[in-house]
Amino acid sequence: MRTVTVALGERSYPVHIGAGLLREAGATLAPRLAAPRAVIVTNPAIAAHWLAPLRASLAAAGVASDAVLIPDGEVHKTWATVHDVVTRLLEIRAERTTTLIALGGGIVGDVGGFAAAIYQRGMPFVQVPTTLLAQVDSSVGGKTGVNHALGKNMIGAFYQPRAVLIDTDCLATLPDREFAAGMAEVIKYGAIRDRAFFDWLEANVGALLARDAAALAHAIGESCRIKAEIVAADERESGERALLNFGHSFGHAIEAGLGYGQWLHGEAVAAGMVMAAALSVRMGLVGAVDAARLSALLAKARLPVDPPALGAERYLALMSHDKKVLAGAVRFVLLRGLGDAFVTADVPPTELRAVLR
Repeated sequence: MRTVTVALGERSYPVHIGAGLLREAGATLAPRLAAPRAVIVTNPAIAAHWLAPLRASLAAAGVASDAVLIPDGEVHKTWATVHDVVTRLLEIRAERTTTLIALGGGIVGDVGGFAAAIYQRGMPFVQVPTTLLAQVDSSVGGKTGVNHALGKNMIGAFYQPRAVLIDTDCLATLPDREFAAGMAEVIKYGAIRDRAFFDWLEANVGALLARDAAALAHAIGESCRIKAEIVAADERESGERALLNFGHSFGHAIEAGLGYGQWLHGEAVAAGMVMAAALSVRMGLVGAVDAARLSALLAKARLPVDPPALGAERYLALMSHDKKVLAGAVRFVLLRGLGDAFVTADVPPTELRAVLR
């Protein structure tokens, strides 16, 4: 097991990464729980594989548990689903010391975490991510929330978990499309922060797609390390943490423009990174070779690199609702080189429209 620490003072927490960890979850998590009771929020697809072993592990450690199932799919990442979760918490009389455990992908984690943040003004929260995207991105850092018809993740809260438990064995049951979507976020970390990691990904993308255990453990561990460093430096995204949005201004517009769920989040981010790299090239910030390397690696990871033709005006309208807008201007994460990203709102409209077209 590898442990990465998200260093936030007295709210610091561990991110445990390894194989078989879910079956040892009770012993690992029990010391961090405020009371020997938990509520597991998950969906039917995940529950079929992983709910029983998690509950058995908790029971062996003396932790009683209930389960709350929510529908699967981005279309259900809504206020209504959060309301259903909170209603169920009230019905089973969950207390302020009861721990909510989110078992599933990014949607389960975001909805469950938001419910935990607002139930009785905050209940303990643990992430047990089961998809690659959730393991390397959404489970770490405390972002929770739901979508609105006018924008993705526009309603939510920063609410840090007590712990994150990443069992790489869960990836064995992950569909290929979902796995590829997670690879987009892995590649993002190399592109924005660590050129050596990007080089390693180029050399090992085949092993990762084959779900080689050692390659996965390294990729997940490095992704969590990079994210933990950035979150520790800027928890609430007032500066450096915005780098994690590389490709997201475009990607969120793609998701909203096509209709939530038509493209997976990672697929939209992949195309968004290609667009951000193209904008960086047009502005003379990065060479075409680096942009081509990024696009080629995304394609090898079985991700889309051709953005949908929504039209420049539609893209601009959707991006104007993005939560990264500051003082009326959309902020973009652009590249100076692989491993070297920065945030700016100073983008020539003609170059932006050229990319959007």
